[in-house]
Amino acid sequence: MGGVVGEALWQGGLEEALRAWLREDLGQGDLTSLLVVPEDLEGEAVILAKEEGVLAGLWVAERVFALADPRTAFTPLVAEEDQKAHLRDTLVAGRGLVEEGVARSILEEAPRHLERLRAFGLPFHPEPTREGGHSRARVFHLGGDRSGLLLLEGLLKRLSAPVVPAQALSLLVSGNRVAGALLWGPEGLWEVRAGAVLLATGGFGRLFPVTTNPQGATGDGMALAWRAGAVLRDLEFVQFHPTALPNGALVSEACRGEGALLLNAQGERFMPRYDPLAELAPRDVVARAVFREREGTGGVYLDLRPIPHLEERFPTVVAQARALGLDPLRAPLPVAPAAHYAMGGVRTDAFGHTGIPGLFAAGEVASTGFHGANRLASNSLLEGLVVGWRAALRALEDLAFPPSATPLPALAAPPEAVASLREEAGEALGVVRRKEALLAFLRRAEAVPLEEVEKASRDRLEAGSLLLLMRLLARAALAREESRGAHFREDFPPEDRPRHSLFQGWRLGFLPVGVE
Repeated sequence: MGGVVGEALWQGGLEEALRAWLREDLGQGDLTSLLVVPEDLEGEAVILAKEEGVLAGLWVAERVFALADPRTAFTPLVAEEDQKAHLRDTLVAGRGLVEEGVARSILEEAPRHLERLRAFGLPFHPEPTREGGHSRARVFHLGGDRSGLLLLEGLLKRLSAPVVPAQALSLLVSGNRVAGALLWGPEGLWEVRAGAVLLATGGFGRLFPVTTNPQGATGDGMALAWRAGAVLRDLEFVQFHPTALPNGALVSEACRGEGALLLNAQGERFMPRYDPLAELAPRDVVARAVFREREGTGGVYLDLRPIPHLEERFPTVVAQARALGLDPLRAPLPVAPAAHYAMGGVRTDAFGHTGIPGLFAAGEVASTGFHGANRLASNSLLEGLVVGWRAALRALEDLAFPPSATPLPALAAPPEAVASLREEAGEALGVVRRKEALLAFLRRAEAVPLEEVEKASRDRLEAGSLLLLMRLLARAALAREESRGAHFREDFPPEDRPRHSLFQGWRLGFLPVGVE
């Protein structure tokens, strides 16, 4: 489950350390996360970070890496130059749903965060790489295709306090304010009173049968926020990475940036027929092309042999392929689209605030409007850097400690039934969607009981989060009778006017871009 909590302990006084932090005197304090338990304030500030990415999501706000999973082969960072062109590429990829003001502010602030990481001594490649949807090379890497791993290792060296694992059951509320979380800790049920809660729980890739996401990507943060009354926005926009191996292992998009070619079962290079950018088209375009070619010819393969020094440049991809008995030096690899990233999530402003007092979100769990209908390659870690920093600072400015708080009910569902639905979700909610399949899936999902409980097992809680999101995603996909970005309706191929979908509770509505 996504609820893993780390304790942040300051060795000195809270106020002194916070002043130093706000002066950007980084590296001098002993802050390891935003679960702050100070003696001179009567409460804590809490970050909930997804399980596999917790060590990346804890230290100070700049390090809210909900997406920097240590098993992810490729987690790039975007360069500081070319901001106008980068904004243009982001808008083009987002297909009319990018909130331009939010995107511009994130891109303007990003360079100083990248420089901080460089100042930590992280070994970035000197030359950037071009990726899908980008008009030029602007993405920096660490260790070939091991950016996520090396980033985590570099940041782990700066941790100074232990991480305490716990599973989030529900949020605590006092009136309309979120005031902490109810957790299963190492010693049982644990009520953590909090001055603010910052969700960094990642996405919901485990809703699908094949995903590049880790086991903890079960949408728990979105479910927690939904129960607290937060708005969930644009859930129907799920990015499918075009090139995953049969077990869901990601074949980095940078491979195509370095010359890898997509071939169908007849050995034909097909991407030039679908887009002028060919293999470097935006991910939604490439994913649909791979889907069509697999349907039409029986398979799609990625030929890595044009890449010089392949084993040195992409050691993780080569190792993953060989673990499956495949040799990319001798033959193209079989690939297929896999659920990769949720553009939608908990609606926030550009500072991570959800509109619910005391509740913040950053990373894939959140929807700032930066990604629109289709995320531009590599923009997610950049967003995590900037908005994670902002959200943590804003949360610390907004601490409040009500005298009492009550846990909201948790959501639970039968894991076996949800596992069966997951197999069907790949067809109904996948790369290409159709009304009949969506309706049939929604009927089956609504037939599975979703219960409000005081406590439940981990499996039942994760199943509850996934079942909630299955129902909401299917409803939003049915209601959006157009094709836009990562949402493709075969029965409604043209785009309609650009609107965000919004869920507050079970009520679904639409709102024009740029309107709050």
